[in-house]
Amino acid sequence: MKKLLLLFSLVAFFACNDTESKTEISAEKSTSQTEQDSIPNFGIVIHGGAGTILKENMSDSMEQAYRAKLEEAIRTGYEILANGGSSVEAVKRTINVMEDSPLFNSAKGAVFTNEGKNELDASIMDGQTLNAGAVAGVTNVKNPINLAYQVMVNSDHVLLSGRGAEQFAKEQGLELVDPSYFYTEKRYKAMERAREREEKEKNNKTAFYDPFIKDEKFGTVGCAALDKDGNLAAGTSTGGMSNKKYNRIGDSPIIGAGTYANNKTCAVSSTGWGEYFIRGVVAYDISALMEYKGVSLQQAAHEVIQEKLPALGGDGGIVAIDHDGNVVMEFNTAGMYRATMNKNGELKIGIYSK
Repeated sequence: MKKLLLLFSLVAFFACNDTESKTEISAEKSTSQTEQDSIPNFGIVIHGGAGTILKENMSDSMEQAYRAKLEEAIRTGYEILANGGSSVEAVKRTINVMEDSPLFNSAKGAVFTNEGKNELDASIMDGQTLNAGAVAGVTNVKNPINLAYQVMVNSDHVLLSGRGAEQFAKEQGLELVDPSYFYTEKRYKAMERAREREEKEKNNKTAFYDPFIKDEKFGTVGCAALDKDGNLAAGTSTGGMSNKKYNRIGDSPIIGAGTYANNKTCAVSSTGWGEYFIRGVVAYDISALMEYKGVSLQQAAHEVIQEKLPALGGDGGIVAIDHDGNVVMEFNTAGMYRATMNKNGELKIGIYSK
């Protein structure tokens, strides 16, 4: 009988301890969840360009390099947001990382024009004030997004171009470089191949259409972010299209086409065939559908990128985040370099469509 009583006592003791342990764990989880819920919402999303990006054309080492740089870039902006920094600062600093990498068609890795030059475009927009800055056709500014930011905060203008933009960069004390800084052999050879194809078609007296040039547009970089104060921002930076002529300017520096941010709705950065993004006013159209039609960011992005843009003949994609922290990475091409992080620090990186 004593043994039975002892056994019952031991069972009751361990059962009680187990219940207390589970209760403590449950309480810890609940406290942790409560603490997490109390953190103001914030998030960030980036792209490194959309186009014909196929798994079979990508080596394992190259894919790893892209994924590593995308992660480095987005973590840079995420840390700023997590520490209470502004969405504008997060966007600028995140894009800096990609501008400094030869992997992307932006700054260091920019494509070449038909004349063998690098002409760079960028824009940035503050969703709280609707203030914006942009530059086009600059050739000696190390980080064009920084110049776009200076135009936004230190000028009465929105868009500066060419030598005037470069003079403004000098006056603002931005880092200037010799144009040779932007040279990469891969991009230069791509331009040479495009030239050769164009010359052959001219000699054959056939209508000139070069799908290669179209596909060389990918690599444009962009970022959209929501900070803890509820403010949205977006930015985009690019070298444009390979073999472009006549100082061609695409959508990236055009507010409403390549970049748009409004605290009422969302922040958007575009990448793709710029002429169509300009005609469709793609970034603003997504915001307008949300504001005037009352649809979600996902619905608006799908309608514009999967329906309206292809109907015009254009392709590409966008990344966007709304005022509630919902993120969209929508594209109608074979792939888009992309990544996102939410307030919980959950990281997602993608390259291909599947």
